[in-house]
This record gives sequence, structure tokens and C-alpha cells, in this order.
Amino acid sequence: MALAELSAGPRRYRELERALSGVSQRMMTLTLRRLERDGHILRHVGPTVPPSVTYELTELGLSFADQVASLVIWSRQRKVEIETAQARFDGRSTK
Repeated sequence: MALAELSAGPRRYRELERALSGVSQRMMTLTLRRLERDGHILRHVGPTVPPSVTYELTELGLSFADQVASLVIWSRQRKVEIETAQARFDGRSTK
């Protein structure tokens, strides 16, 4: 989902956080670090106080985002079903 958001152009961390509601700050940070490590995104730190952090896709990231676009569309279309399954799972007894 982060790749899908970044495929529209560079985004600041808070913009990504708002767009990917339901994702914890820790998971967001880990995901962005992993994508940066793998060469899919670039992280830019602006010379402001506090620092402004912007992320953008690299050429590798753009080509990868193209490959997973159908998965992103599918997951957005199935969001309600996925959330229903998660709620059912979370509510079941662990006895």
C-alpha cells in the first residue's frame, strides 16, 4: 500500500501515515526502512526544525509498483471482507 501511495509522487511521512490508516507507526517505519534498504524508495530529510522527511519511489520502486498494482486494487476492493474476517478471527475464543 505504501508503494501505491508513493506511485502518485513524493509524500511526507505524515501524508503516508494518514493515507495508510490502521497501520501502526512502528509498522510504517519498518516498512519504509525495508523499502529504502531494498532500493525501492529514497528518503529525503529537509533542513528544517523539526526535519521534514519525504519519501519517493526510485526507478526500481516504480517498476515494482507497476507489478503489484493489481494486488493493491484487489485488496482495496476486498477491504470490507478482509476487515470482517479479521474481526471474526479476533473475536473467536482461544480455549
